[in-house]
Amino acid sequence: MSDYARERASFSWESVRAELDGLPGGRGLNIAYEALGRHVAKGHGDQTAIIWLGKRGERREVTYADLDSLTNQFANLLANQGVEAGDRVYSLAGRIPELYVCALGALKHRAIFCPLFSAFGPEPVAERLNLGEARVLFTTERLYKRRIAGIRDRIPTLEHVILLADPKKPDKPEGTVDWAEAMGDASLEYEIGATGPDTPALLHFTSGTTGTPKGAYHVHEAVLTHYATGKLALDMHPSDIYWCTADPGWVTGTSYGISAPLANRVTMIIDEAEFDPKRWYQILEEEKVQVWYTAPTAIRMLMKTGPELPQSKDLSALRFMGSVGEPLNPQAVIWGQEVFGMPFHDNWWQTETGGIMIANYASMDVKPGSMGRPMPGITAGIVREGDDGRLREVDDPSKDGELALRPDWPSVFRGYWNNKERYDACFRDGWYLSGDLARRDEDGYYWFVGRSDDVIKSAGHLIGPFEVESVMMKHPAVAEVGVIGKPDPVAGTIIKAFVSLQSGHEWTEELHRELIGFGRKNLGTAAPREIDFVESLPKTRSGKIMRRLLKARELGLPEGDTSTLEGGDS
Repeated sequence: MSDYARERASFSWESVRAELDGLPGGRGLNIAYEALGRHVAKGHGDQTAIIWLGKRGERREVTYADLDSLTNQFANLLANQGVEAGDRVYSLAGRIPELYVCALGALKHRAIFCPLFSAFGPEPVAERLNLGEARVLFTTERLYKRRIAGIRDRIPTLEHVILLADPKKPDKPEGTVDWAEAMGDASLEYEIGATGPDTPALLHFTSGTTGTPKGAYHVHEAVLTHYATGKLALDMHPSDIYWCTADPGWVTGTSYGISAPLANRVTMIIDEAEFDPKRWYQILEEEKVQVWYTAPTAIRMLMKTGPELPQSKDLSALRFMGSVGEPLNPQAVIWGQEVFGMPFHDNWWQTETGGIMIANYASMDVKPGSMGRPMPGITAGIVREGDDGRLREVDDPSKDGELALRPDWPSVFRGYWNNKERYDACFRDGWYLSGDLARRDEDGYYWFVGRSDDVIKSAGHLIGPFEVESVMMKHPAVAEVGVIGKPDPVAGTIIKAFVSLQSGHEWTEELHRELIGFGRKNLGTAAPREIDFVESLPKTRSGKIMRRLLKARELGLPEGDTSTLEGGDS
Protein backbone atom coordinates (compact mmCIF):
# COMPACT_ATOMS: atom_id res chain seq x y z
CA MET A 1 0.00 0.00 0.00
CA SER A 2 1.93 2.98 -1.28
CA ASP A 3 -0.68 5.64 -0.55
CA TYR A 4 -3.01 5.23 2.44
CA ALA A 5 -5.52 7.92 1.48
CA ARG A 6 -5.80 6.69 -2.11
CA GLU A 7 -6.21 3.08 -1.00
CA ARG A 8 -9.00 3.98 1.42
CA ALA A 9 -10.78 6.04 -1.22
CA SER A 10 -10.68 3.31 -3.87
CA PHE A 11 -11.09 0.27 -1.62
CA SER A 12 -14.13 -2.01 -1.73
CA TRP A 13 -14.76 -5.49 -0.42
CA GLU A 14 -16.21 -6.34 -3.83
CA SER A 15 -12.81 -5.67 -5.42
CA VAL A 16 -11.15 -7.92 -2.84
CA ARG A 17 -13.65 -10.66 -3.66
CA ALA A 18 -12.72 -10.29 -7.32
CA GLU A 19 -9.07 -11.06 -6.48
CA LEU A 20 -10.08 -14.43 -5.04
CA ASP A 21 -11.30 -17.32 -7.16
CA GLY A 22 -14.23 -18.85 -5.36
CA LEU A 23 -15.06 -22.53 -5.66
CA PRO A 24 -15.16 -23.94 -9.20
CA GLY A 25 -18.57 -23.77 -10.79
CA GLY A 26 -19.64 -20.77 -8.75
CA ARG A 27 -20.27 -22.89 -5.65
CA GLY A 28 -19.30 -20.18 -3.20
CA LEU A 29 -16.32 -19.16 -1.11
CA ASN A 30 -14.34 -21.55 1.10
CA ILE A 31 -11.34 -20.52 3.21
CA ALA A 32 -9.43 -23.74 2.54
CA TYR A 33 -9.89 -23.49 -1.23
CA GLU A 34 -8.61 -19.91 -1.29
CA ALA A 35 -5.67 -21.02 0.86
CA LEU A 36 -4.72 -24.10 -1.17
CA GLY A 37 -6.79 -25.32 -4.09
CA ARG A 38 -6.76 -22.18 -6.18
CA HIS A 39 -2.95 -21.94 -5.99
CA VAL A 40 -2.53 -25.57 -7.04
CA ALA A 41 -4.98 -25.04 -9.92
CA LYS A 42 -2.87 -22.12 -11.13
CA GLY A 43 0.35 -24.15 -11.20
CA HIS A 44 1.87 -23.18 -7.85
CA GLY A 45 1.59 -26.62 -6.27
CA ASP A 46 5.37 -27.07 -6.08
CA GLN A 47 5.85 -23.96 -3.95
CA THR A 48 6.59 -24.66 -0.31
CA ALA A 49 3.60 -23.80 1.87
CA ILE A 50 5.07 -24.78 5.25
CA ILE A 51 8.58 -25.04 6.61
CA TRP A 52 8.16 -26.91 9.87
CA LEU A 53 10.93 -26.77 12.45
CA GLY A 54 10.68 -29.45 15.10
CA LYS A 55 11.83 -28.81 18.65
CA ARG A 56 14.38 -31.63 18.34
CA GLY A 57 16.01 -30.19 15.24
CA GLU A 58 13.76 -31.73 12.57
CA ARG A 59 13.01 -29.74 9.43
CA ARG A 60 10.18 -30.61 7.07
CA GLU A 61 8.90 -28.82 3.98
CA VAL A 62 5.33 -29.26 2.77
CA THR A 63 4.33 -27.96 -0.66
CA TYR A 64 0.98 -26.45 -1.52
CA ALA A 65 0.13 -29.57 -3.54
CA ASP A 66 1.07 -31.88 -0.67
CA LEU A 67 -0.92 -29.82 1.84
CA ASP A 68 -3.89 -29.79 -0.51
CA SER A 69 -3.80 -33.60 -0.74
CA LEU A 70 -3.31 -34.12 2.99
CA THR A 71 -6.24 -31.86 3.81
CA ASN A 72 -8.35 -33.72 1.25
CA GLN A 73 -7.54 -36.88 3.17
CA PHE A 74 -8.57 -35.34 6.47
CA ALA A 75 -11.82 -34.05 4.98
CA ASN A 76 -12.52 -37.60 3.77
CA LEU A 77 -11.53 -38.97 7.18
CA LEU A 78 -14.22 -36.78 8.74
CA ALA A 79 -16.74 -37.91 6.16
CA ASN A 80 -15.84 -41.55 6.85
CA GLN A 81 -16.57 -40.96 10.54
CA GLY A 82 -20.00 -39.57 9.73
CA VAL A 83 -19.07 -35.99 10.55
CA GLU A 84 -21.31 -33.45 8.83
CA ALA A 85 -21.06 -29.82 7.78
CA GLY A 86 -21.56 -27.60 10.79
CA ASP A 87 -20.22 -30.12 13.32
CA ARG A 88 -17.55 -28.71 15.60
CA VAL A 89 -14.07 -30.14 15.08
CA TYR A 90 -11.66 -29.19 17.87
CA SER A 91 -7.90 -29.46 18.03
CA LEU A 92 -5.68 -29.74 21.08
CA ALA A 93 -2.10 -30.01 19.89
CA GLY A 94 1.18 -28.18 19.73
CA ARG A 95 2.49 -26.57 16.55
CA ILE A 96 2.83 -29.74 14.50
CA PRO A 97 2.01 -30.16 10.77
CA GLU A 98 -0.98 -32.38 11.53
CA LEU A 99 -2.68 -29.51 13.37
CA TYR A 100 -2.67 -27.43 10.18
CA VAL A 101 -3.93 -30.39 8.17
CA CYS A 102 -6.77 -30.76 10.67
CA ALA A 103 -7.71 -27.08 10.44
CA LEU A 104 -7.81 -26.87 6.66
CA GLY A 105 -9.35 -30.31 6.21
CA ALA A 106 -12.16 -29.42 8.60
CA LEU A 107 -12.77 -26.19 6.67
CA LYS A 108 -12.91 -28.11 3.41
CA HIS A 109 -15.53 -30.39 4.91
CA ARG A 110 -17.45 -27.28 6.06
CA ALA A 111 -17.15 -28.36 9.67
CA ILE A 112 -16.49 -25.59 12.20
CA PHE A 113 -12.87 -25.61 13.32
CA CYS A 114 -12.15 -24.72 16.95
CA PRO A 115 -8.51 -24.68 18.10
CA LEU A 116 -7.57 -25.01 21.77
CA PHE A 117 -4.26 -23.92 23.27
CA SER A 118 -2.28 -27.03 24.18
CA ALA A 119 -1.16 -25.61 27.54
CA PHE A 120 -4.73 -25.33 28.83
CA GLY A 121 -5.46 -27.46 31.87
CA PRO A 122 -8.25 -30.07 31.91
CA GLU A 123 -10.90 -27.70 33.32
CA PRO A 124 -10.63 -24.98 30.65
CA VAL A 125 -10.52 -27.69 27.98
CA ALA A 126 -13.64 -29.42 29.28
CA GLU A 127 -15.53 -26.15 29.55
CA ARG A 128 -14.77 -25.14 25.97
CA LEU A 129 -15.54 -28.56 24.54
CA ASN A 130 -18.93 -28.50 26.24
CA LEU A 131 -19.74 -24.89 25.38
CA GLY A 132 -19.14 -25.53 21.69
CA GLU A 133 -20.77 -28.97 21.77
CA ALA A 134 -17.69 -30.62 20.31
CA ARG A 135 -18.27 -33.68 18.17
CA VAL A 136 -14.67 -34.32 17.08
CA LEU A 137 -11.34 -33.72 18.81
CA PHE A 138 -7.92 -34.08 17.23
CA THR A 139 -5.09 -34.40 19.74
CA THR A 140 -1.89 -36.24 20.48
CA GLU A 141 -1.58 -39.34 22.63
CA ARG A 142 0.39 -37.45 25.28
CA LEU A 143 -2.17 -34.65 25.54
CA TYR A 144 -5.04 -37.10 25.50
CA LYS A 145 -3.69 -38.91 28.54
CA ARG A 146 -2.86 -35.69 30.38
CA ARG A 147 -5.85 -33.51 29.47
CA ILE A 148 -8.72 -35.56 28.04
CA ALA A 149 -8.85 -39.08 29.46
CA GLY A 150 -9.92 -37.88 32.90
CA ILE A 151 -12.67 -35.56 31.65
CA ARG A 152 -14.00 -37.36 28.57
CA ASP A 153 -17.06 -38.75 30.33
CA ARG A 154 -18.07 -35.16 31.11
CA ILE A 155 -18.34 -34.21 27.43
CA PRO A 156 -21.49 -35.98 26.15
CA THR A 157 -21.34 -34.61 22.59
CA LEU A 158 -17.77 -35.79 21.93
CA GLU A 159 -18.07 -38.84 19.67
CA HIS A 160 -14.72 -39.03 17.90
CA VAL A 161 -11.20 -38.52 19.25
CA ILE A 162 -8.64 -38.66 16.45
CA LEU A 163 -5.32 -39.45 18.03
CA LEU A 164 -1.83 -38.85 16.73
CA ALA A 165 -0.36 -41.85 18.51
CA ASP A 166 3.20 -42.81 19.27
CA PRO A 167 4.12 -45.28 16.48
CA LYS A 168 6.40 -47.11 18.94
CA LYS A 169 3.38 -47.96 21.10
CA PRO A 170 0.97 -50.15 19.10
CA ASP A 171 -1.83 -50.08 21.69
CA LYS A 172 -3.78 -46.86 21.36
CA PRO A 173 -6.18 -45.68 24.09
CA GLU A 174 -9.61 -47.25 23.94
CA GLY A 175 -12.29 -45.24 22.18
CA THR A 176 -9.93 -43.31 19.91
CA VAL A 177 -9.28 -43.26 16.17
CA ASP A 178 -5.68 -43.67 15.04
CA TRP A 179 -4.62 -40.76 12.83
CA ALA A 180 -2.23 -42.76 10.64
CA GLU A 181 -4.68 -45.60 10.03
CA ALA A 182 -7.65 -43.33 9.34
CA MET A 183 -5.66 -41.06 7.03
CA GLY A 184 -4.35 -44.11 5.18
CA ASP A 185 -7.93 -45.23 4.54
CA ALA A 186 -8.97 -41.81 3.21
CA SER A 187 -8.92 -40.76 -0.43
CA LEU A 188 -6.57 -38.07 -1.71
CA GLU A 189 -9.41 -36.57 -3.75
CA TYR A 190 -12.13 -34.41 -2.21
CA GLU A 191 -14.64 -32.04 -3.73
CA ILE A 192 -15.58 -29.18 -1.45
CA GLY A 193 -19.33 -28.77 -1.18
CA ALA A 194 -21.14 -25.52 -1.93
CA THR A 195 -20.06 -22.98 0.68
CA GLY A 196 -22.12 -19.84 1.11
CA PRO A 197 -20.28 -16.75 2.38
CA ASP A 198 -22.16 -16.95 5.68
CA THR A 199 -21.33 -20.62 6.27
CA PRO A 200 -19.82 -20.91 9.79
CA ALA A 201 -16.12 -21.73 9.67
CA LEU A 202 -14.21 -20.87 12.84
CA LEU A 203 -15.02 -20.87 16.55
CA HIS A 204 -12.70 -19.04 18.95
CA PHE A 205 -13.20 -18.74 22.68
CA THR A 206 -12.53 -15.46 24.42
CA SER A 207 -12.99 -14.67 28.09
CA GLY A 208 -14.91 -11.87 29.73
CA THR A 209 -14.89 -10.57 33.28
CA THR A 210 -17.91 -12.58 34.39
CA GLY A 211 -19.54 -15.80 33.33
CA THR A 212 -18.21 -18.51 31.10
CA PRO A 213 -15.88 -18.03 28.10
CA LYS A 214 -17.60 -16.77 24.97
CA GLY A 215 -17.34 -18.72 21.72
CA ALA A 216 -17.15 -16.20 18.88
CA TYR A 217 -17.79 -17.78 15.51
CA HIS A 218 -16.79 -16.53 12.08
CA VAL A 219 -17.84 -17.45 8.56
CA HIS A 220 -16.01 -18.43 5.38
CA GLU A 221 -16.38 -14.91 4.03
CA ALA A 222 -13.81 -13.91 6.68
CA VAL A 223 -11.12 -14.97 4.21
CA LEU A 224 -11.67 -11.64 2.44
CA THR A 225 -10.44 -9.80 5.53
CA HIS A 226 -7.60 -12.26 6.11
CA TYR A 227 -6.40 -11.91 2.52
CA ALA A 228 -6.70 -8.11 2.36
CA THR A 229 -5.12 -7.42 5.73
CA GLY A 230 -2.30 -9.85 5.01
CA LYS A 231 -1.41 -7.73 1.97
CA LEU A 232 -2.11 -4.26 3.31
CA ALA A 233 -1.31 -4.48 7.03
CA LEU A 234 1.46 -7.13 7.02
CA ASP A 235 2.91 -6.39 3.58
CA MET A 236 2.70 -10.00 2.39
CA HIS A 237 3.71 -10.80 -1.18
CA PRO A 238 3.45 -14.19 -2.94
CA SER A 239 6.45 -16.43 -2.18
CA ASP A 240 7.54 -14.35 0.84
CA ILE A 241 9.04 -16.24 3.76
CA TYR A 242 6.69 -15.37 6.61
CA TRP A 243 6.76 -16.22 10.30
CA CYS A 244 3.82 -15.74 12.65
CA THR A 245 4.96 -16.85 16.10
CA ALA A 246 1.40 -17.17 17.50
CA ASP A 247 -0.03 -20.56 18.38
CA PRO A 248 -3.18 -21.56 16.43
CA GLY A 249 -4.85 -22.06 19.80
CA TRP A 250 -5.34 -18.28 19.71
CA VAL A 251 -7.12 -16.34 16.99
CA THR A 252 -3.90 -14.71 15.71
CA GLY A 253 -2.41 -18.13 15.03
CA THR A 254 -5.44 -19.05 12.91
CA SER A 255 -6.22 -15.82 11.05
CA TYR A 256 -2.54 -14.94 10.51
CA GLY A 257 -0.90 -18.30 11.09
CA ILE A 258 -3.06 -20.21 8.59
CA SER A 259 -5.66 -18.34 6.54
CA ALA A 260 -4.05 -15.00 5.63
CA PRO A 261 -0.57 -16.26 4.74
CA LEU A 262 -1.79 -19.18 2.65
CA ALA A 263 -4.42 -17.06 0.90
CA ASN A 264 -1.56 -14.71 -0.05
CA ARG A 265 0.57 -17.69 -1.17
CA VAL A 266 3.51 -17.15 1.13
CA THR A 267 5.80 -19.79 2.63
CA MET A 268 5.05 -20.08 6.35
CA ILE A 269 7.56 -20.87 9.08
CA ILE A 270 6.11 -23.02 11.86
CA ASP A 271 8.31 -23.49 14.91
CA GLU A 272 7.25 -26.24 17.29
CA ALA A 273 9.54 -25.12 20.10
CA GLU A 274 8.81 -22.62 22.82
CA PHE A 275 10.36 -19.18 22.93
CA ASP A 276 14.14 -19.09 22.96
CA PRO A 277 16.04 -15.96 21.82
CA LYS A 278 18.98 -17.82 20.26
CA ARG A 279 16.65 -20.16 18.37
CA TRP A 280 14.47 -17.29 17.16
CA TYR A 281 17.38 -15.29 15.79
CA GLN A 282 18.77 -18.43 14.17
CA ILE A 283 15.41 -19.03 12.45
CA LEU A 284 15.24 -15.44 11.23
CA GLU A 285 18.73 -15.76 9.76
CA GLU A 286 18.77 -19.32 8.39
CA GLU A 287 15.26 -19.29 6.93
CA LYS A 288 15.71 -15.76 5.54
CA VAL A 289 12.43 -14.56 7.04
CA GLN A 290 11.06 -11.50 5.25
CA VAL A 291 7.86 -10.77 7.22
CA TRP A 292 7.77 -11.42 10.97
CA TYR A 293 4.61 -11.14 13.08
CA THR A 294 5.04 -11.56 16.82
CA ALA A 295 3.83 -10.34 20.23
CA PRO A 296 4.90 -7.54 22.59
CA THR A 297 5.76 -10.05 25.33
CA ALA A 298 8.23 -11.79 23.04
CA ILE A 299 9.68 -8.46 21.93
CA ARG A 300 10.24 -7.40 25.55
CA MET A 301 11.94 -10.71 26.29
CA LEU A 302 14.21 -10.23 23.26
CA MET A 303 15.02 -6.73 24.47
CA LYS A 304 16.22 -8.19 27.78
CA THR A 305 18.86 -10.27 25.97
CA GLY A 306 20.42 -7.14 24.47
CA PRO A 307 21.39 -6.13 20.92
CA GLU A 308 24.54 -8.22 20.55
CA LEU A 309 22.85 -11.45 19.43
CA PRO A 310 20.67 -10.00 16.64
CA GLN A 311 23.50 -7.78 15.45
CA SER A 312 25.70 -10.86 15.08
CA LYS A 313 23.21 -12.38 12.61
CA ASP A 314 22.59 -11.69 8.92
CA LEU A 315 18.99 -10.50 9.03
CA SER A 316 19.16 -8.62 5.74
CA ALA A 317 16.17 -10.55 4.33
CA LEU A 318 13.87 -9.10 7.00
CA ARG A 319 11.59 -6.47 5.46
CA PHE A 320 8.65 -5.99 7.83
CA MET A 321 8.07 -6.62 11.53
CA GLY A 322 4.58 -6.60 13.04
CA SER A 323 3.26 -6.90 16.57
CA VAL A 324 -0.12 -7.80 18.06
CA GLY A 325 -1.72 -9.07 21.25
CA GLU A 326 -1.59 -6.03 23.50
CA PRO A 327 -0.41 -2.43 23.13
CA LEU A 328 3.25 -2.25 22.16
CA ASN A 329 5.15 0.16 24.35
CA PRO A 330 7.06 2.94 22.55
CA GLN A 331 10.44 1.68 23.77
CA ALA A 332 9.94 -1.56 21.85
CA VAL A 333 9.19 0.30 18.63
CA ILE A 334 12.33 2.38 19.04
CA TRP A 335 14.39 -0.68 19.97
CA GLY A 336 13.32 -2.35 16.73
CA GLN A 337 14.57 0.63 14.75
CA GLU A 338 17.89 0.67 16.61
CA VAL A 339 18.59 -3.08 16.46
CA PHE A 340 16.92 -4.21 13.21
CA GLY A 341 16.98 -0.95 11.28
CA MET A 342 13.18 -0.88 11.15
CA PRO A 343 10.38 -0.38 13.67
CA PHE A 344 7.89 -2.93 14.87
CA HIS A 345 4.50 -2.08 13.37
CA ASP A 346 1.81 -2.48 16.01
CA ASN A 347 -1.77 -3.24 15.07
CA TRP A 348 -5.09 -3.71 16.84
CA TRP A 349 -7.92 -6.19 16.51
CA GLN A 350 -9.87 -8.66 18.60
CA THR A 351 -11.16 -12.22 18.52
CA GLU A 352 -14.55 -10.76 17.60
CA THR A 353 -13.23 -8.77 14.64
CA GLY A 354 -11.55 -11.84 13.13
CA GLY A 355 -8.82 -9.76 11.52
CA ILE A 356 -6.71 -6.61 11.77
CA MET A 357 -8.81 -3.46 12.04
CA ILE A 358 -6.23 -0.74 12.82
CA ALA A 359 -2.56 -0.90 11.88
CA ASN A 360 0.73 0.83 11.29
CA TYR A 361 1.57 0.27 7.63
CA ALA A 362 4.88 -0.21 5.87
CA SER A 363 4.42 2.95 3.83
CA MET A 364 3.49 5.20 6.76
CA ASP A 365 5.42 6.80 9.58
CA VAL A 366 5.05 4.92 12.85
CA LYS A 367 4.10 6.88 15.94
CA PRO A 368 5.63 4.81 18.77
CA GLY A 369 2.88 3.70 21.12
CA SER A 370 0.05 4.15 18.62
CA MET A 371 -2.00 1.29 17.23
CA GLY A 372 -2.08 3.08 13.87
CA ARG A 373 -4.90 4.01 11.49
CA PRO A 374 -7.98 2.02 10.37
CA MET A 375 -7.69 -0.49 7.56
CA PRO A 376 -9.18 0.43 4.20
CA GLY A 377 -12.75 -0.82 4.33
CA ILE A 378 -13.00 -0.28 8.11
CA THR A 379 -14.89 2.62 9.67
CA ALA A 380 -13.70 3.26 13.22
CA GLY A 381 -14.69 5.87 15.75
CA ILE A 382 -14.32 7.00 19.35
CA VAL A 383 -17.79 7.15 20.88
CA ARG A 384 -19.45 8.41 24.04
CA GLU A 385 -23.03 8.45 25.14
CA GLY A 386 -24.76 11.76 24.42
CA ASP A 387 -27.37 13.56 26.49
CA ASP A 388 -30.08 11.80 24.49
CA GLY A 389 -28.68 8.39 25.41
CA ARG A 390 -27.35 7.67 21.93
CA LEU A 391 -23.72 7.15 21.02
CA ARG A 392 -21.92 10.13 19.51
CA GLU A 393 -18.47 10.27 17.95
CA VAL A 394 -15.77 12.18 19.83
CA ASP A 395 -13.87 14.57 17.56
CA ASP A 396 -11.67 16.16 20.24
CA PRO A 397 -8.21 14.49 20.11
CA SER A 398 -7.71 15.24 23.81
CA LYS A 399 -10.72 13.17 24.86
CA ASP A 400 -10.99 9.41 24.99
CA GLY A 401 -14.00 7.18 24.60
CA GLU A 402 -14.87 3.64 23.57
CA LEU A 403 -13.30 2.37 20.38
CA ALA A 404 -16.13 1.34 18.07
CA LEU A 405 -16.42 -0.01 14.52
CA ARG A 406 -19.20 -0.02 11.95
CA PRO A 407 -19.95 -3.79 11.73
CA ASP A 408 -19.85 -4.18 7.96
CA TRP A 409 -16.57 -6.01 7.30
CA PRO A 410 -16.47 -9.69 6.22
CA SER A 411 -14.73 -11.19 9.26
CA VAL A 412 -16.94 -9.63 11.93
CA PHE A 413 -18.10 -12.40 14.24
CA ARG A 414 -21.64 -13.59 13.64
CA GLY A 415 -22.48 -14.65 17.16
CA TYR A 416 -21.39 -16.06 20.49
CA TRP A 417 -22.16 -19.76 20.40
CA ASN A 418 -25.56 -20.33 22.03
CA ASN A 419 -25.46 -16.90 23.65
CA LYS A 420 -27.44 -14.37 21.63
CA GLU A 421 -27.91 -12.01 24.59
CA ARG A 422 -24.17 -11.47 25.06
CA TYR A 423 -23.74 -11.06 21.31
CA ASP A 424 -26.50 -8.46 20.98
CA ALA A 425 -24.97 -6.46 23.83
CA CYS A 426 -21.88 -5.82 21.67
CA PHE A 427 -23.84 -3.69 19.20
CA ARG A 428 -25.51 -0.35 19.74
CA ASP A 429 -26.64 2.52 17.53
CA GLY A 430 -25.00 1.02 14.46
CA TRP A 431 -21.63 0.39 16.15
CA TYR A 432 -19.74 -2.66 17.34
CA LEU A 433 -18.42 -1.73 20.79
CA SER A 434 -14.94 -3.11 21.42
CA GLY A 435 -14.81 -2.58 25.18
CA ASP A 436 -11.46 -0.81 24.72
CA LEU A 437 -10.98 2.82 25.63
CA ALA A 438 -8.94 4.82 23.14
CA ARG A 439 -8.42 8.26 21.65
CA ARG A 440 -7.80 9.46 18.09
CA ASP A 441 -5.24 12.18 17.44
CA GLU A 442 -5.36 14.96 14.89
CA ASP A 443 -3.65 12.77 12.26
CA GLY A 444 -6.17 9.95 12.61
CA TYR A 445 -3.89 7.64 14.61
CA TYR A 446 -5.55 5.68 17.40
CA TRP A 447 -4.07 5.29 20.90
CA PHE A 448 -5.05 2.59 23.39
CA VAL A 449 -6.08 3.89 26.83
CA GLY A 450 -7.28 0.75 28.63
CA ARG A 451 -9.95 -1.90 28.94
CA SER A 452 -13.40 -0.85 30.02
CA ASP A 453 -13.76 -4.05 32.04
CA ASP A 454 -11.57 -6.31 34.15
CA VAL A 455 -10.43 -8.76 31.52
CA ILE A 456 -6.75 -9.62 31.97
CA LYS A 457 -4.40 -9.61 29.00
CA SER A 458 -1.37 -11.64 29.99
CA ALA A 459 1.41 -12.45 27.50
CA GLY A 460 -0.95 -11.53 24.66
CA HIS A 461 -3.79 -13.78 25.82
CA LEU A 462 -7.16 -12.65 27.18
CA ILE A 463 -8.00 -14.30 30.47
CA GLY A 464 -11.26 -13.88 32.32
CA PRO A 465 -10.84 -13.51 36.09
CA PHE A 466 -14.13 -15.28 36.78
CA GLU A 467 -12.90 -18.42 35.04
CA VAL A 468 -9.68 -18.45 37.09
CA GLU A 469 -11.55 -17.76 40.31
CA SER A 470 -14.04 -20.56 39.67
CA VAL A 471 -11.34 -23.18 39.18
CA MET A 472 -9.24 -22.05 42.16
CA MET A 473 -12.30 -22.29 44.40
CA LYS A 474 -12.45 -26.01 43.68
CA HIS A 475 -9.53 -26.46 46.08
CA PRO A 476 -10.97 -27.65 49.41
CA ALA A 477 -9.09 -25.01 51.43
CA VAL A 478 -10.34 -22.06 49.39
CA ALA A 479 -13.49 -20.14 50.30
CA GLU A 480 -13.31 -17.18 47.94
CA VAL A 481 -10.97 -15.88 45.26
CA GLY A 482 -10.44 -12.51 43.62
CA VAL A 483 -8.18 -12.25 40.57
CA ILE A 484 -6.49 -9.21 39.04
CA GLY A 485 -3.91 -8.45 36.40
CA LYS A 486 -0.66 -7.11 37.85
CA PRO A 487 1.88 -5.23 35.71
CA ASP A 488 5.01 -7.21 34.90
CA PRO A 489 8.07 -5.91 33.01
CA VAL A 490 8.29 -8.99 30.77
CA ALA A 491 4.82 -10.51 30.40
CA GLY A 492 3.15 -7.11 30.49
CA THR A 493 0.62 -8.46 32.96
CA ILE A 494 0.60 -11.49 35.24
CA ILE A 495 -2.35 -13.05 37.06
CA LYS A 496 -2.49 -12.51 40.80
CA ALA A 497 -5.06 -14.16 43.06
CA PHE A 498 -6.26 -13.18 46.52
CA VAL A 499 -7.79 -16.04 48.50
CA SER A 500 -9.72 -16.37 51.72
CA LEU A 501 -9.78 -19.79 53.35
CA GLN A 502 -12.42 -22.17 54.55
CA SER A 503 -12.70 -22.51 58.30
CA GLY A 504 -10.33 -25.10 59.67
CA HIS A 505 -7.54 -24.15 57.26
CA GLU A 506 -4.51 -21.98 57.99
CA TRP A 507 -2.32 -20.03 55.59
CA THR A 508 1.09 -21.66 55.43
CA GLU A 509 3.95 -21.76 52.95
CA GLU A 510 3.02 -25.37 52.26
CA LEU A 511 -0.56 -24.38 51.36
CA HIS A 512 0.74 -21.51 49.24
CA ARG A 513 2.89 -23.90 47.19
CA GLU A 514 -0.02 -26.33 46.95
CA LEU A 515 -2.33 -23.65 45.55
CA ILE A 516 0.27 -22.54 43.00
CA GLY A 517 0.59 -26.14 41.84
CA PHE A 518 -3.19 -26.63 41.84
CA GLY A 519 -3.57 -23.62 39.55
CA ARG A 520 -0.90 -24.80 37.15
CA LYS A 521 -2.38 -28.28 36.95
CA ASN A 522 -5.94 -27.15 36.29
CA LEU A 523 -5.49 -23.86 34.44
CA GLY A 524 -2.18 -24.17 32.62
CA THR A 525 -1.06 -20.77 31.36
CA ALA A 526 -4.12 -19.12 32.91
CA ALA A 527 -2.92 -20.01 36.42
CA PRO A 528 -2.08 -17.30 38.98
CA ARG A 529 1.61 -16.53 39.19
CA GLU A 530 1.15 -14.92 42.60
CA ILE A 531 -1.31 -15.79 45.40
CA ASP A 532 -1.89 -13.76 48.58
CA PHE A 533 -4.03 -14.57 51.61
CA VAL A 534 -6.75 -12.15 52.73
CA GLU A 535 -9.21 -12.46 55.61
CA SER A 536 -12.04 -11.36 53.32
CA LEU A 537 -12.46 -9.95 49.83
CA PRO A 538 -13.92 -6.48 49.21
CA LYS A 539 -17.43 -6.82 47.81
CA THR A 540 -20.34 -4.67 46.82
CA ARG A 541 -23.53 -4.91 48.82
CA SER A 542 -24.90 -7.19 46.12
CA GLY A 543 -22.02 -9.59 46.67
CA LYS A 544 -19.82 -8.81 43.65
CA ILE A 545 -16.08 -8.95 44.28
CA MET A 546 -14.55 -5.51 43.69
CA ARG A 547 -11.52 -6.45 41.63
CA ARG A 548 -10.92 -2.78 40.92
CA LEU A 549 -10.37 -2.21 44.63
CA LEU A 550 -8.05 -5.23 44.92
CA LYS A 551 -5.94 -3.86 42.09
CA ALA A 552 -5.86 -0.33 43.53
CA ARG A 553 -4.69 -1.62 46.90
CA GLU A 554 -2.08 -3.89 45.33
CA LEU A 555 -0.60 -1.08 43.24
CA GLY A 556 -1.04 1.71 45.77
CA LEU A 557 -3.51 3.59 43.56
CA PRO A 558 -6.47 5.74 44.63
CA GLU A 559 -9.38 3.52 45.64
CA GLY A 560 -11.98 5.78 44.02
CA ASP A 561 -15.65 5.54 44.86
CA THR A 562 -16.27 2.95 47.58
CA SER A 563 -19.87 3.87 48.29
CA THR A 564 -21.09 0.50 47.00
CA LEU A 565 -18.59 -1.42 49.09
CA GLU A 566 -20.04 -3.95 51.52
CA GLY A 567 -19.98 -2.27 54.94
CA GLY A 568 -19.14 1.11 53.41
CA ASP A 569 -20.81 4.44 54.04
CA SER A 570 -24.52 4.64 53.34
